[in-house]
Amino acid sequence: MIRHSTASHTSSHAPSHAAPIGHAPQQHTRTGRGGFVATIAKSRETTLFIVLILLILGTSLARPQFLNLQNLRDVLLNVSIISLLTAGMTVVILMRHIDLSVGSTVGISAYAVGSLYVVFPHMPVLVALVAGVAIGLVAGGINALLIAVGRVPSLVATLSTLYIVRGADYAWVHGGQINATSLPDAYSRLATGTLLGIPTLALIAAVVLLALSFYLKHFRAGREHYAIGSNPEAARLAGVNVERRVMSGFLLSGAIAGFAGALWLARFGTVDASTAKGIELQVVAAAVVGSVAITGGVGTILGATLGALVLGVISIALVVLHVSPFWEQAIEGALIVAAIAADTLLARSVAKRMMRKRDHG
Repeated sequence: MIRHSTASHTSSHAPSHAAPIGHAPQQHTRTGRGGFVATIAKSRETTLFIVLILLILGTSLARPQFLNLQNLRDVLLNVSIISLLTAGMTVVILMRHIDLSVGSTVGISAYAVGSLYVVFPHMPVLVALVAGVAIGLVAGGINALLIAVGRVPSLVATLSTLYIVRGADYAWVHGGQINATSLPDAYSRLATGTLLGIPTLALIAAVVLLALSFYLKHFRAGREHYAIGSNPEAARLAGVNVERRVMSGFLLSGAIAGFAGALWLARFGTVDASTAKGIELQVVAAAVVGSVAITGGVGTILGATLGALVLGVISIALVVLHVSPFWEQAIEGALIVAAIAADTLLARSVAKRMMRKRDHG
């Protein structure tokens, strides 16, 4: 009975329908060109894909050298870590929460794994990745306890742990750093290696993203994240253990951040106390731009990944076009405002249509 209640509550927020707020299943699809245009306008994933293609085409027309294998490889490598963090952030935002501590978690896990390699130079790559995940789980567990048990607002709790973990990292590092020379070749190949021409790091990220997308779409626990974000009290009445699900969400976000920190070490080789500082803002921007509603209950891993790709292509395009990097932050801010404004307009549109249907009924 619990499964039926949860499923019925989240059916309109399942990932296959969740990209835009206004894409509710009860709406009748129009036929013809008008219906197709309306669908394009309301599907954030489709819109993001079109924007991504236009960005690539526009930049390549202005600078033909943009379309080369090295730039494509750089985009995939840069977006791989951001997309992982954005996926973890998506799970949290779906429940009307936020995790601002991911940057600090990435930083301390990257330095910790590097320190392990200094002490144990022959440590297997898998053990290093597991160590990164374990560190992330500890950080995520602290957030989970503060928010789910201590009832501290997630914004306050994760902002606090952001500074606490970063401060602990600075105290531990004490001006030092880990260099690429301390890492074995097998570990560095996580970022430098390729499979069928695709960077290994991008393939690892793709596997995690697909697994997380499958979890949100096909598992009851995954659908409960949508239910909580849509209406926490209704989810509780439907039998969802809200506190446990919130805790699992922050644990998952922390674990992914720790894993991303281990991959960051392989990607850049040299890490110190300032590693990944400020990256949480890029992650939130990618999630919001990528169809994840900040009000909770709506979003997909695909949309979040496309949001990270759009921001990644913009970053590379600005370099190719010789535009000041300061514009990147301005563009990210404008995209966030545009995404939130689009969600608000679509929500109002759906509300008006439902009211008209109810009046006619």
